[in-house]
Amino acid sequence: MVTSDRRVKIAFLSILSNTLLIIFKIIAGILSGSVSIISEAIHSGMDLIASLVAFFSVRQSAKPADRKHPYGHGKIENFSGMVEGVLIFIAAAMIIFEAIKKIFEPVEIEQSTIAIVVMIFSALVNFAVSSKLYRVSQEEGSMALEADALHLKTDVYTSLGVGTGIILIKLTGLLMLDSIVAILVALLIIKEAWELSKSAFDYLLDTSLSDEEEEEIQKIIREHSSKFIDYHKLKTRKSGNVKHIDFHITVDPHLTAREAHDIIGNLKRAMNERFKNTRVNIHIDPYKDDKN
Repeated sequence: MVTSDRRVKIAFLSILSNTLLIIFKIIAGILSGSVSIISEAIHSGMDLIASLVAFFSVRQSAKPADRKHPYGHGKIENFSGMVEGVLIFIAAAMIIFEAIKKIFEPVEIEQSTIAIVVMIFSALVNFAVSSKLYRVSQEEGSMALEADALHLKTDVYTSLGVGTGIILIKLTGLLMLDSIVAILVALLIIKEAWELSKSAFDYLLDTSLSDEEEEEIQKIIREHSSKFIDYHKLKTRKSGNVKHIDFHITVDPHLTAREAHDIIGNLKRAMNERFKNTRVNIHIDPYKDDKN
């Protein structure tokens, strides 16, 4: 088990921050009676579960390839993205259900100052943690951490929205605003869940890397094209934080094994310098002249 992996450490930070914020939000929700704050506590509860999923998935995906899993364990991260997406949908449904109930049974907002302070504090903490998570996810190519960062980034907006709603209630006296804000929070969460689930599902289906990445791959191949005749059958995919690049090159049939090996080595080296966590597989095809 690779417990020293950088991704594992940052995933654990998310667990700690979510646990802290859940405690504060539950206290603020009970003291104020605000359904929007309770909805935020529910959202953070789902985020905590998602953080736990991310934590265990990056631990597993960090394990090296073995006999039963020769391509590694990277897709565990993609699967965790699907799980996190489902959790977010559930959280949104719970929030909408509670908000609709409160429309017909409005509750006076009490201790509004405490509620506002908790929401602002929550937004600041989530902004700091989500920024760190997103930076590490991009550097390490981790979908699980990117999904976790997306959760917390949404929490920043929702916490600010809830805080703004409570301020408006204090100014206008319209208790219905609490439920309206909660429903808007839920709709934003649903949008987040859809984007996350779609991205995770695409990777589970071995969707190609982005157009920009494939163009960069082809650029590297063209830079070395003087050493071979042509290239074809380029295929790319991503499994967890590992990018896989496969293609064929056509070479002069009179090349020695060492010369062909050097061509492949130079291409792989260039790919690995450009893309982190990349596995490159290159197949050699000898050139056939139909005239001879």
